[in-house]
Amino acid sequence: MLAGEIEIQVYGPSLGAQELTNLQQCIAENALIHGRFVARFEQEIAGFVGHDFGVGTNSGTAALHTAFRIAGIGRDEEVLVTTLTFIAPANAITYVGAHPVFIDVEPETWQMDPRAIERFIAQSCAWNGARLVNRGTGRPVTAILVVHFLGMPADLDAIMDIAGRYNLTVIEDAAQALGTEIGGRRVGGIAPIGCFSFHGNKLITAGGGGMIVTSDRRLADKARYLVNQAKDDPIETLHHEIGYNYRMTNLHGAIGSAQFTRIGEHIAAKRAIARRYAEGLADVPGLDMVAEPAGGFYTFWLSSIIVDETRFGSTARELLARLARKGIESIPLYQPLHLSKAHAGAQHVGGAVAEALTARVLSLPSSVGLSAADQDRVIDAIRSEAAAKAA
Repeated sequence: MLAGEIEIQVYGPSLGAQELTNLQQCIAENALIHGRFVARFEQEIAGFVGHDFGVGTNSGTAALHTAFRIAGIGRDEEVLVTTLTFIAPANAITYVGAHPVFIDVEPETWQMDPRAIERFIAQSCAWNGARLVNRGTGRPVTAILVVHFLGMPADLDAIMDIAGRYNLTVIEDAAQALGTEIGGRRVGGIAPIGCFSFHGNKLITAGGGGMIVTSDRRLADKARYLVNQAKDDPIETLHHEIGYNYRMTNLHGAIGSAQFTRIGEHIAAKRAIARRYAEGLADVPGLDMVAEPAGGFYTFWLSSIIVDETRFGSTARELLARLARKGIESIPLYQPLHLSKAHAGAQHVGGAVAEALTARVLSLPSSVGLSAADQDRVIDAIRSEAAAKAA
């Protein structure tokens, strides 16, 4: 191995024969863009999470953007979203001219903190009996985007209770949490609109792509209209409003549908990886993992450790560098979005918890196809670093 060459990656797809068979059928039927696989995949994902309709898109970000459009979220409105997530959800808010308000997270679950939402409403907003208005900006607060971060569920019951009291639209971003459950319900299928991603690093992939799911036929029809360039006539090129080239291709649907046949195996593999890390690192001083609470079922999209520098002897970033020298990839959490230059000036509520987690958390190799030998190599490398520091 060359110095710095990565041999064990954090994530990667696990592909099989069915994906190739489906792609060959697309080619044989000359159906690369439009075809039966997209509709099949839409039905599979919607049904899996408990919604009636799915609308395939070409990315998870496109799904989010379209979700805001069909929900009626628009210019100079405000949307509450966790500060600890990939930047795509916040970007999608701005695509419709709305403004993100970043909410800090709970230290135990790393998800958007309902108490911080309540604090924002009490301290910064006024309720006029019909809508919530941010007193500082004068803008209406109209929605909450709930991101189920790293495959762990947010406290959706508490958040939807708040939303119900203040007439706020709730949209779920379950891009990293397909298969995760809370209270026996699959996330992405609880709020009226859910969004998913099928990027190559997700639980199942379509080689890209995303999806909107809902049980409201009117919303589904509107989403399908928008992602197909808002075409208003089957023959003439007539357009009555702005649409997007966001549709999912039949090729992506073919891969996604093949992947779906193994979704149970993929979930079991992710959970087994997390369990093996927890067992293998349980006695290492200064390392902890997120626990699965009663009533929750995590898919553990990524298995992550919390590194206590004082007890472990190294920071998370120092451990990252040492693992890389041994050919093992690991990644830190995203920069909290209230610190992002891309969203400079956005309002935020708290942020200290997210900042502390970003400094201390490291995600380990978690691919569905991770072999036991490779995972043992990761565990042994971390244990040897701990032993070296203790010596």
